[in-house]
Parts: sequence; C-alpha cells; structure tokens
Amino acid sequence: MKQITRIFDLLELYKDEYQSVNNLFNIKKDGNWVCFSANDYVTNSNLFSLGLLALGIQKGTRIATVMNNCPEWNFIDMGILQAGAVQVPVYPTISEENYRYIFNDSSIEYLIFSDQEIYERIRNVIPGIFGLKGVFSIEPMDGIASWNEILELGRNYPRPEELDAIKDKILPGDLATIIYTSGTTGRPKGVMSSHNNFVTNYKALGEIPPLKMHDRVVSFLPLCHVYERTAGYVYQSFGVSIFYVQNIDELGDYIREVKPHGFASVPRVFEKIYNKIVTKGRNLPLPMKVLFFWALRQGHKYELNHARGRVYDVKLAIANLLVFRKWRAALGGELKFIVSGSASLHPRLARIFWAAKIPILEAYGLTETSPGVTCYRFEPNGMKFGTVGPLLTGNQMKIAGDGEILVKGPNVMMGYLNRPEKTAEVIDAEGWFHTGDIGEIEDGKFLKITDRKKEIFKTSGGKFIAPQPIEQRIKESPFIEHIMVVGENRNYAAALIIPNFEHLRNWCEVKNIEFGSREKAVNNPLIIRRIRKDVERFNLGLGKTEKIKKIRLLNAEWSTDSGEISPTLKLRRKFIVEKYSQIIEETYRSSEFNYRVE
Repeated sequence: MKQITRIFDLLELYKDEYQSVNNLFNIKKDGNWVCFSANDYVTNSNLFSLGLLALGIQKGTRIATVMNNCPEWNFIDMGILQAGAVQVPVYPTISEENYRYIFNDSSIEYLIFSDQEIYERIRNVIPGIFGLKGVFSIEPMDGIASWNEILELGRNYPRPEELDAIKDKILPGDLATIIYTSGTTGRPKGVMSSHNNFVTNYKALGEIPPLKMHDRVVSFLPLCHVYERTAGYVYQSFGVSIFYVQNIDELGDYIREVKPHGFASVPRVFEKIYNKIVTKGRNLPLPMKVLFFWALRQGHKYELNHARGRVYDVKLAIANLLVFRKWRAALGGELKFIVSGSASLHPRLARIFWAAKIPILEAYGLTETSPGVTCYRFEPNGMKFGTVGPLLTGNQMKIAGDGEILVKGPNVMMGYLNRPEKTAEVIDAEGWFHTGDIGEIEDGKFLKITDRKKEIFKTSGGKFIAPQPIEQRIKESPFIEHIMVVGENRNYAAALIIPNFEHLRNWCEVKNIEFGSREKAVNNPLIIRRIRKDVERFNLGLGKTEKIKKIRLLNAEWSTDSGEISPTLKLRRKFIVEKYSQIIEETYRSSEFNYRVE
C-alpha cells in the first residue's frame, strides 16, 4: 500500500483495506440513520475533486466551509485537498464581524455551508467577500447552488485521469488548511497547517487508542476545529464507524443507542455528566443514597496500578458492582477510551471515572500544533493524574525560564496567515513554538498545565493570581455551572457565577425552598448562602491572595451563541469582563452581606 504522507492518502486505506466498512459515516435524519460506505467515501471525494477542477480551481485556491458535523464534511475535505486547494473551515456560531474578517483575510474564492440556519448567519456577509466566485449549500435551498452540482461536474469531467497527476504534485509540506483560532482575545489568527503537520500528528495519536476496524465512535465536537478534525483522521486510519451528533443536548441518547467504543470530548462534558449523576444520587431513597455516596468516596480515592492495596481494591469492586456499572451502562457499556482535551480535567473527576472503569485519556495541544503535544498512554507508567501525559512520538518540549511550555516537532504550524510578526512572536529562531501555557514536568516525563500565561493577572497589591486552577477547583461544586475569577488591579479576587439551575431547582425541592424564577433564585439569600458555603470550603485550600472574597450570582446562560464561551468551550475572559463591567463594579462596591464570602 502507498505510504501515507498527505492527508488524502487515507483514501488509499479505503481502497485497499477497509472496503467492507459499509457504515463508515453515519447521521440521523428524520429519526433514521443514513449511512455512507467506504466506497461512497472514495467515490464522492474523487467526484468532488473533479468537480472543483471543472470550476477552474488551482493549487492553493482557498475554499471556506461553514458546516455542522456531517458525512459530507469528509467528502468535501478530501475533495478539496486532493485537488490541491486549501480548506478554510469556519465555526457555524461566530459573529458576522468575524465571518467578514476571516473570509477576506483568507482570500476565499468559494464558500460551502450546511443549511438555511447557517445561511441566515452569513447572508449579510456574502456580498462583501472580495473575489468570491461561488456559494454552495449542502441542504437544498432556493436561489443557492447545491454542492451536488459540483459532484455532477465531476461525473462529467472529460479527463478524470488528471486528478492522479495533480495529486502526485502535492507535497507533504504543502499548505492543506487554514484554521482560525477561536479568538478568546482580539482578532482570530489564521493558522496555516501542512499535510505533514496533520499526518505526523494523527499517526502519533493513532499509537494510543485500542481501536479496530468496525468499532464505533461518536463525533460531536466541531469538525472545523483541529481537535475533532484530527480525531476524525485517527478514526479513519483504523476503519471505524463514525456516528455524528448534531445536537450536543442529545449526546446521551446517541451514546446509549450507538454504544460507542470511544470518542473525543472536553472537560465541560465530564463535569455535566458527573453533576447529573450526583443530582440523581441525591434524590435516591435513603439506603441507596448512602450506598451511592459511599461508592463516590471510594472513586475519589482511586489511584492507578492498584496503588491503594488489596482492601481498597475489594471496596472498589463492590462499588463497581453496585453503583459504577450503571454509569458504564449509561455511556453505552462498551467504551474503551475517551480522550479529554482543550482544557485541563480536574484530577478528582479523572479519578472517579477511572474508578468506574471509564478510561479518560487526558491530552494537550493547540491549533498551532495540529493539535497533539501530549497524551496518556495505555502502557505501564503511561499516565499520571493531574497531568496531561507524556510527549507524543516525534515531539520535543521544554519549559522556559518563566514557566512557559515550548514545543518543537513536525506538527508545529507553518505560521500565521498574513501575520509574519505574530509568527515571529511565537516561533523563535531555533524553531521552538511558545504555547502561551504555563507548566511543569513531573517525574521527568509528565506535563502538568498550571495556567495560561496571558490569563494570569495582578491584583492592586502586586500579587499574581492564576484563575484557571481556582475555577477548576470551585467548579467541583454541583451547584456551579460556570465561574470566572476576576480581580485584575483590585485588592482581592471575586467571582462571577452562573449556577447549575437544574441542580439548584432539585435542591430547593428537597429543602422545601421556593425556587421561583431564575431571577429570583440568584437573589434568594438561602441559595446565595448555599453556594457561598461551597466557595468557602474550596477557599480553605487556596493561598491568601487567591481566596474568593465576593461572589455574584448571575441569571444568565453563557454559551457560544451569546459569546461568553468560545467554540472550544473556553471562557472568553475579555468579552465577559467587558460585558459585565458594570456588574463587576457593583460587586466590588457593594457591602451586601449575602455576596461576601466570610
């Protein structure tokens, strides 16, 4: 078989080894699964490439895609790459201003989007895209050309053999894609990544999961982001069946139906799963509730490699038999692994999921590193709680004098599009990429992330505060959905808190406390006191300057649509500070007892 050196060489696997995979890409429409086979993948990708050639695209032509996760994403991805063009995948949930900036900054000539909903987001932007030659929709729409027209052009292309000649001229180091950072601060930057960046990274990641042909995975993180995109290439390298989840609110239903062997996720999903489980546990009849929380305590003590001894192992076996097996059943019952990336997972959560025989592999990376830098491994001494694992094959890493993590390897980007000065800021003369993350090496091999360099702030007293570890600790409370620590140039730290209203409502029912509306709830002294109690408890483990001295409960929903959360589910701190500037001022001025943490 031909050696894989370009992303589209993956298609060779489906010609030679994975022809029997009849449900490679799967999506539910009108309640029924629509499945695409290995042959569909190869055929549609080739037709799309030929259709692009018929349109006159050349090597380097930029084509933007604004799409939800779906099988067609893969046909279009491979079709673009085989033709020598460059895909510019864009999130479906960003602002018009960012769409306008990205489309023009990347000089796209063609635009492909999913459906009417996305069209409504970009329709006002389209007339202002300089040099735009064509717009296509996946779902049929009046007045908009269909992507099927490109496939039809491919079917009628007079010289299909030209495609092989074009592919032969595409080199591993050629530009494959431009992925824009999610823009948690300032304008998004276009990360230029080559075929080699992706191929070397998915091969390194492919050494880890115990997958085999015909296994099943679910995909729900955005394919336009480097994390899920590379995960998709890893899945394809094994010939597994991928089931796309278009609405994350339905993830649990999909998991129970598909019974996946693995998937990629982010810590926020595990936090929600855990909080939902704990809420159900609190509502159990008394004998079962006692058993549930006993099992929970055993899980929180878990250590790898049977480090707690035989007596603990017996207790854990009982906890698994009586409690944790139900957790596994709720996640399909056949999971071999889950990868957790994009942010640090609290060790307490990692321990309890491992105790429940739900193996979570923590990983670390960035858009600029395609993305993998480190990841847990299923091997002796291949993982350590509180870290993001050892280096992937081919990567190098060191810690700078100020604690910043530096990375070098074939996965590091080519640079930022149109921004050589920004590229020079992050890639030094020796080729080290400066990640902007602060970390340390434990036991000579495991990377521990301690904070984002740009997110550390200084109080008016000159003391530095790293907000992420504090937020991560306090979010262990099932009463808290989101929290952001503030206090730059102030004399102490405070926090904006979005309660977990579902858990809060259940607690109010048990305690016979009137919940009323969400607006009333965040101003109810009893509710404020209960959440403040958890903050006080977590404060005990913090340094003097790190302690949260005031909280402010907000009746709001932080999401990607409203702008507080990036598409990778991280807090957009600058945006939040600006949006809630008046509330932050009021919080610091107020002497209201209910909001103070004693």
